[in-house]
Amino acid sequence: MTDYPFVPSDVALYHRTVSGTDSVVDAHTWNDLLLPAYSARLAHETSILGQQELHRRLHVAQGGGADSVARVRALLADPPLRQRLQTAVADLRGADREISGTLFGAALPSSPRWLPALAWLPLACIGVVVGALFSGWLPLWGAAVVLALLLCAIQARYYEAVQEWGRGLHTTQMMLRAHTLLGQVDDVTTAMLREDAAQAARLNRRLSRSLVADMPGAREYSDWLFLHNVRHYFRSRDVVREHLGFLRASFERVAALDADLALARHLSSSASYCWAEQGDAVQLDEVVHPLLDGAAALSLGMARQGVFISGQNGIGKSTLLRTVGLNLMTARAFGFCYAARAVTLLLPVYSSMQNEDALSSGESFYMAELRRGQELLALAAQRPAIFIIDEIFRGTNYVESVAAAGAVLDALAARGRVLVASHHLVLASLLSERLQPWCVSRVDGRWHVAPGLLVDTNGIALLAERGFAPAITERANRIHAWLSNYMAHPSGEQLYQVDGVQCQG
Repeated sequence: MTDYPFVPSDVALYHRTVSGTDSVVDAHTWNDLLLPAYSARLAHETSILGQQELHRRLHVAQGGGADSVARVRALLADPPLRQRLQTAVADLRGADREISGTLFGAALPSSPRWLPALAWLPLACIGVVVGALFSGWLPLWGAAVVLALLLCAIQARYYEAVQEWGRGLHTTQMMLRAHTLLGQVDDVTTAMLREDAAQAARLNRRLSRSLVADMPGAREYSDWLFLHNVRHYFRSRDVVREHLGFLRASFERVAALDADLALARHLSSSASYCWAEQGDAVQLDEVVHPLLDGAAALSLGMARQGVFISGQNGIGKSTLLRTVGLNLMTARAFGFCYAARAVTLLLPVYSSMQNEDALSSGESFYMAELRRGQELLALAAQRPAIFIIDEIFRGTNYVESVAAAGAVLDALAARGRVLVASHHLVLASLLSERLQPWCVSRVDGRWHVAPGLLVDTNGIALLAERGFAPAITERANRIHAWLSNYMAHPSGEQLYQVDGVQCQG
């Protein structure tokens, strides 16, 4: 079966409707940590309800909680049960409308007072037409035309609303059918659905059209002549309003179980994962990124202090930051990490990794960095958090970049844990009381992370590796030597030569 493709706004609607602004993940972090791609992988073979529940768990403070972790572990331990439950919810994957906005959004309007008249209007029209045929009285024909036009006007007025409601109602009935089938599976995992399965089946029947009105070939006539579709629209809407509490509970239970099935299915095919332990520190042993096939496993610890990450260009610092960030998110939302062992803090995660200039608003790259810095400081003022930052304040000169970065990182580290990667190695000294230095390197062909600071930089060496002319590389090395000497003795009066040009230090 092919899953129906839903746009991100539909998937996010359930969380926005039930949680409002109560989220511990902002849009910037969502994109920085590649969560759209990760969510898409989790959503494979999952209905819109399960997708919406997975999205909600990634955004709220405690995710699915201990009950969800227990269900996922039970499903992992029992593949036949997982298959039976998967079969019960299989049809729901074909639903082409999301219904959380209907069930959890604004209250549905009550039916109009003239609704009972719709049952008599078609009969009156037929009676007038029959009377006109037998009597030939012209005023009866006029009345018949007026009634027929009224029927057409009512149909035209509500046609689009009826069609849209019908698609959402179809999803609602598929949900109730899945609820019924899941309740029939004899396992403790579905205990929350079993006692209400019979009520779900009864409610599903009440929401269905009559068999006569739905017969092939007769449907169009019954809709246009007897307004069965319009009448069913109002009646079924009243039924939904009357049983809204049960439908909401059904949505939550089916969505939760479908999300747990998705997680169990995902973990069953994952090469490496563990159940996260809660602690006062962060320790990730042999952690990998789930979106990178064949990714090298690394280990990283963050105790009372934050961490300053250094490493050569292209060594994988940004990938390491995303790996740690995503695993901290999955630990909080789902209770597991992609690692051999994981100890995590149940804190929100916020990042600053992809700042871009915006031509439409006239915002430069540095202004975008400043805006994101202000956002992180505002978030830090609200609650303790883990802040993951890659190359902060690159949009200005070196001295101002270091000064601004040192001030902002110090303020963030005072309120939470900071994990930052930067080529400004002097920041490690400036923030030594807040951040512990760790270096990413390659040892014997394998990636390695260990306490310490980068010694051998490779920015200029990459010029030669990338095919730049030797003269360019040599000149870059001479300028680098002069700048290093100048930065070490900025008040000296020595004269330095760069390509024959004398410069006073």
